[in-house]
Amino acid sequence: MKNDEKNVIDSIAENAKIELSSVGKMLDRAELPPQVDALVEGPVISIQKSSVYIDLAPFGTGIIYGKEFINAKDIIKKVNIGDVVKAKVVDTDNEDGYVELSLKEAKQALIWSEAEKIIKSKQALELTIKEANKGGLILEWQGIAGFLPASQLKSDHYPRVEDSDKDKILKALKLLIGKRINVVMISALPKEGKLIFSEKDNNPEERQEIVGKYTVGAELECVVAGIVDFGVFLKLEEGLEGLVHISEIDWGLVEDPRTMFKVGDKVKAKIIEIKDGKISLSIKALKENPWNEFENTLKKGDIVSGVVIKFNKHGALVSIKQGVAGLVHNSGFGSEEKLKKTLELGKTYNFQVTLFEAKDQRMTLVYLEDQKKD
Repeated sequence: MKNDEKNVIDSIAENAKIELSSVGKMLDRAELPPQVDALVEGPVISIQKSSVYIDLAPFGTGIIYGKEFINAKDIIKKVNIGDVVKAKVVDTDNEDGYVELSLKEAKQALIWSEAEKIIKSKQALELTIKEANKGGLILEWQGIAGFLPASQLKSDHYPRVEDSDKDKILKALKLLIGKRINVVMISALPKEGKLIFSEKDNNPEERQEIVGKYTVGAELECVVAGIVDFGVFLKLEEGLEGLVHISEIDWGLVEDPRTMFKVGDKVKAKIIEIKDGKISLSIKALKENPWNEFENTLKKGDIVSGVVIKFNKHGALVSIKQGVAGLVHNSGFGSEEKLKKTLELGKTYNFQVTLFEAKDQRMTLVYLEDQKKD
């Protein structure tokens, strides 16, 4: 091969490498299409009677319609063409080729994200007291209900009553309804849609020093300081409380912690997590795990007798022993309505095990139709 020809080929090869390298860099920089649950933003390009269109270039057009449009009507009223809005992806490519979006869910996601930032920064908030119960006060932030345990009130707001009479405490707390109060947010529970506040000064260094005395696994004698729908607050020492989430109260089904505890009760609990200056506790961790009894004896295909203890959106919860329950899914009956017509709360039936994992406390069952109710 002549030198001139070789030089030409070498030059072409070098240019090809440069072009491939450039393409590679462009691909590296290219954004990936948004996935379900991702937050996206873009300008509003059209507002119709029952839908809103958002430019998501280069990934096409987003649409808010149907139930998402209805759910976000209050937000949409304030939106104009050209406004840049954030939305949450609920479907990446619907039958019309649009990216389906939710304004309501995006707003909620942003609110909880903001709550986490406020907790970390210890930002002070001035909020109005909406309601009172025997455990404390109900506040509201960004449309979300928040709880301020009575034990987290400063001394000038804390109800001082004789004999710690609960009715008198509630009467004193109700006098605070309508007043504005300076608080800090100390916990956010998105799954329960709840916030926890404190009126006490929260010096991060001082709190870290107090929390630093405790370790995961420690077993403590505590006092019930507050009771809410999603759990129980236990006082570890002056100025420090931990939360026992409702799922950590007992191995059995707990629907209302108020039926099991009252403020002032002494309770033993175990520390299961210390995170961001917050202590999570478990009462059931100090009780024997009833699932262990069945670990090597119960398996898929076995027939068991169980009592129906609760209905939920997925089906019926069936207990085969106190603290050991499995789900009978609606799909086994064709519909939720048929399941409820067949199974009655408090009644015992025979079921077949389709999944049993003692380690993860998971069990699924199917109803055996050829039987009589007890």
